[in-house]
Amino acid sequence: MSTLDRLRQGIETTAAAETIALGRQLAAELPPDCVLALHGDLGSGKTTLVSGLASGWGIAGPVTSPTYNLFTLHRGQRLLAHLDAYRLNHGRDMDALMLEEFLVSPWCLAVEWPDKIEGWLPPHTLHLDLTATSEASRTIKLRDGRGLPKE
Repeated sequence: MSTLDRLRQGIETTAAAETIALGRQLAAELPPDCVLALHGDLGSGKTTLVSGLASGWGIAGPVTSPTYNLFTLHRGQRLLAHLDAYRLNHGRDMDALMLEEFLVSPWCLAVEWPDKIEGWLPPHTLHLDLTATSEASRTIKLRDGRGLPKE
């Protein structure tokens, strides 16, 4: 069963290392030039999952939340643009960032706090819900099948 199929049902991880491993697996299956919306409260594992994506694409170095920079670009086998939309007020703020200018195919835009810019997100966005179920456990679930390649 593919990682995307498993995410449709929901996956529980019990340690940060498992969430990173899940991100690596997901990196192998994401279509090129995709937007990944990561929904979840503070501490739900959003940045940890993005760290796994980066690792899966051969991106070296630490991946931290870009809260104060708004976005960070990481280059490997794929360009990973990691956006923290928490401080944005609405999708119009995205135009001022000129993020599209940096997106060189193949890319993935991983958005934390996507509800802040929901109107800006393209229809093919993949939405993942991340929920902390205990101090170490997380449940990660694909919200719906929009944006997925046809099976």
